[in-house]
Amino acid sequence: MAMNVESDLDPCRAKRDGGAGSRWRGLCVALSLVAVNLVFGQPALSAAASAVPGLFYTNFHSADPLWSIHVVRIDRTIPGVEIHSVHAGNHVLGMATLTAQIERFDRARGTPVAAVNGDFYQRDRDYAGDPRGLQIVEGGLLHSPSGGASVWIDAAGQPQTGTVASRFQILWPDGKATAFGLNGPRAAGGVELYTAALGASTRTAGGRELILELPEGGAWPPLRIGVTNTVRVRAVRAAGDTPLTPDTVVLSVGPGAISAVPPVAAGAVLRISTATTPDLRGAQTAISGGPVLMHRGWRQRITQPAGESYEFSSMLERHPRTAIGWNREYYFLVEVDGRQKNLSVGMTLNELSKFLAKLGCEEAMNLDGGGSATLWCEGAVRNHPCDGGERGIANALIVTCQQPATAATSGAGVGLNN
Repeated sequence: MAMNVESDLDPCRAKRDGGAGSRWRGLCVALSLVAVNLVFGQPALSAAASAVPGLFYTNFHSADPLWSIHVVRIDRTIPGVEIHSVHAGNHVLGMATLTAQIERFDRARGTPVAAVNGDFYQRDRDYAGDPRGLQIVEGGLLHSPSGGASVWIDAAGQPQTGTVASRFQILWPDGKATAFGLNGPRAAGGVELYTAALGASTRTAGGRELILELPEGGAWPPLRIGVTNTVRVRAVRAAGDTPLTPDTVVLSVGPGAISAVPPVAAGAVLRISTATTPDLRGAQTAISGGPVLMHRGWRQRITQPAGESYEFSSMLERHPRTAIGWNREYYFLVEVDGRQKNLSVGMTLNELSKFLAKLGCEEAMNLDGGGSATLWCEGAVRNHPCDGGERGIANALIVTCQQPATAATSGAGVGLNN
């Protein structure tokens, strides 16, 4: 996918880095919200309607084009405000509605106040719910990056977005290195590492599988990104579908890759590197999606490459959309309803990036859309999913803050509301 920088300058950008930056930033955010209100009409809810100080929800409407847009804006200075990546059932596979994923969220990590659906995902039977890209949950790696766009919270607690390339490698005793994926479908000529987070077994057929353990024994802690682990080969199997246990991980070598992998026996010591470009070491939360829509205050224009591809042509069509964005003061969760002729037709990605710019986003990334597009705020799904109700999805982003659970935030009374 080719991406070109939009030519028009963000009118507030020139003032953001000046000596009076904080005053200008506040004025720009206020002017952006005024401008959006003038275009889309009065919001359905006022800021005073929220039980959470610093959280604002509204539903913008436009008659031409027919749009219904749901926006949550969260002040990044709210005590304890955090963004968490979650997966249905806390495993690599499986699907559940956004509401169900919020209900399962561990309240010891914070009170959920807002959430949106997450990454694109596999829908075939054997790997239903498998993310298409990177996912990190509370510091633990669930799935490897696929080279596409991701959002992550870095080791300093700051949000970042960009393309993440995998440099995951098995380092063999003879000094050779082999790239691998994590917890995804293994191709016949591929190499994949599987952890107990996948399920009961590797779900593979044929090839060679190395059962790996920690040299000191004991249960495997969650894999972390950007680190190197030393492991020992417990056993080698000339077959697939190896059982996964808490004290092992399994390196699965496809039939077409066996000749390219050095032969090893039980007792051999290997190293597993989960490096990436850029370096995400210390990241506690990450999720993929894409493409990036805003970067450093600039809209990113989407241009379709040559050839037929629904993945790219759909970017230029109007569909339900979900996005996450932010600037120095706020996080934004945005959902656009679509495929409903009497409510909202949806947006192209260029239209979505224009709207995000008007909100004041300096960084933003597109998430899964279509029937998955769902926005939850303070106990209720606020949008109208185009399937007529919530769809089971693979993963989500949940915003939490330090606030005692109430009827509004505990999941009670969850339903469709506009």
